Amino acid sequence: MTGVRIVVAGDHGTGKSSLILATAGESLPTNVPSVLPPTRLPVDMFPDRVPVTIIDTSSSLENKDKLDDELKSADAVVITYACDKTSALARLTTFWLPELIRLEVKVPVIVAGCKLDLADFKQVIGLETVMPIMKQFREIDIDTCIECSAYKRLRIAEVFNYAQKAALYPIAPLFDLEARTLKPRCMRALKRIFIICDHDKDGALSDAELNGLQVKCFNAPLQPSEIVGIKRVVQEKLPAGVNENGLTLAGYLSLHAIFFEKGSPETTWTILRKHGYNNDIRLSEDHLLPPVIRTNHQSAQLTSEAVEFLRGVFTLFDTDGDGALNADELDDLFSTAPESPWREPPYVNAAEKNEIGGLSLNGFLSEWALMSVLDPVLCVENLIYIGYVADPSSALRVMQKRCVDHTEQNIEQNVFQCFVFGPKEAGKSSFLHSFVGRPFSEVYMPTTKEQYTVNIVDQHDGTKRILILREIPEDAVENLLIQKDALAACDIAVFVYDSSWIRTIELLGQVTSHGESTGYEVPYIIVAAKGDLEPNPTALQDSTRLSQDKGIEAPVPISTRLGDFTNVYKRIVRAAEHPHLSIHREVEVRRIN
Repeated sequence: MTGVRIVVAGDHGTGKSSLILATAGESLPTNVPSVLPPTRLPVDMFPDRVPVTIIDTSSSLENKDKLDDELKSADAVVITYACDKTSALARLTTFWLPELIRLEVKVPVIVAGCKLDLADFKQVIGLETVMPIMKQFREIDIDTCIECSAYKRLRIAEVFNYAQKAALYPIAPLFDLEARTLKPRCMRALKRIFIICDHDKDGALSDAELNGLQVKCFNAPLQPSEIVGIKRVVQEKLPAGVNENGLTLAGYLSLHAIFFEKGSPETTWTILRKHGYNNDIRLSEDHLLPPVIRTNHQSAQLTSEAVEFLRGVFTLFDTDGDGALNADELDDLFSTAPESPWREPPYVNAAEKNEIGGLSLNGFLSEWALMSVLDPVLCVENLIYIGYVADPSSALRVMQKRCVDHTEQNIEQNVFQCFVFGPKEAGKSSFLHSFVGRPFSEVYMPTTKEQYTVNIVDQHDGTKRILILREIPEDAVENLLIQKDALAACDIAVFVYDSSWIRTIELLGQVTSHGESTGYEVPYIIVAAKGDLEPNPTALQDSTRLSQDKGIEAPVPISTRLGDFTNVYKRIVRAAEHPHLSIHREVEVRRIN
């Protein structure tokens, strides 16, 4: 952070402007201005030597919008109240603190009681009264409550010292003051740093490794007596925190908790920032892959180097050696990332799992392939979190998608995305679920949002391709096709029908017409679902006639209930690899660039 912007707010007459003037070293005039211009404090006032600009504000109704804007853009906020007015506390709890919640102010807040010199100490609002009330407002990061006097210059510099420190080294993202524990994301980042610094991988930081961390982060070595002191403090709090090899992970985390308990969050923040973390406890952009620039006819996929790394990671974390990662093993694998990226859609339940919920190697690699297609930057970010140390750009390659022409070319693309269209209750979701081995369910659950499944498909020639199925709910088709490049990510489309053939034809017409008008034509396959039921003669005849007219493969009959898929997933991949065989053209075929 190159500068700290502190916004001072509070009721009229609570001493905001006087507090700022006194801190800036100026004498207090008889008539203090109602609102001061921005005040820059001398850099040498603060140990971190980071410039501080103080913004005075007006509490008048006509300046409400400006006040709101200032509060939203602050790095820290000081809320003032008058120690000599017993009604001031009510304004804090009924207006100012609720107002910060309404504005979703997430930066540290200092509550400053001003005019301490005027207070009747028999009736003064003491900190012992204020502090318990502040704890009621858990949505706000109230860092400190302090009383001061601008007239007597009592503790005025401390107000802004606390505010600057809280802005530079906020406690709330890292430490739970009530529970007195490190927050999960902080522990995950520190665990990753511990693993990086544990060069001999013995599960402990030796004196040399601990000293190396100190030099990297603080540009000064630890003295032997200091290392002994660190270990002693940790061992007193956590006997298992030190072993014969040095400081254990548990001990290292305990050490950071001690820093917070002693009011030294700057130590933990310095270590995090030296290892590339930002205020969200994620790696900053300069430590990640630059934004992946892709044209609409390009896709990103993992390189062989990244895939080999992931194979090694899978083996390392498959601690029971059963060929699958259970929930605990997967949590352990992502324990150095801010959170597991696969706990939420579209990744949750997207890949095949075994009967006890374990993720096979194929499922593991498929999930990564899905992430590389949908969010390549997030994909590489998580690779780094779990230990990928090579150049981030070596993990992905951007390649031209398969061209729609009549020429045969070497196929480098090995990840294909298939959009699945169809009417309600045609069997789209069952089609996706069957792809990842889920049993057929007789209970119909309408799909309201897009969902994905992904798996590896073994082709007849021995090659392996990764196929991503993306279900498009019927109600979402119209909104999807509003976008010109709606089909840009689509390598092939599947149209599923059962008895609702007419609606399927309408959807097919919408999608293919959109592709022709925008230049994003895609191959497509028609799938006749629910083959175990009595077929609709009209639908069967119409779909067969359509296929013949368009010169594409006849509808593929499947039954998810019976598990009969007629190699449909292999056919989808084959059509995606050779798109010209599944696109009807009325005019001369042209190459899409």
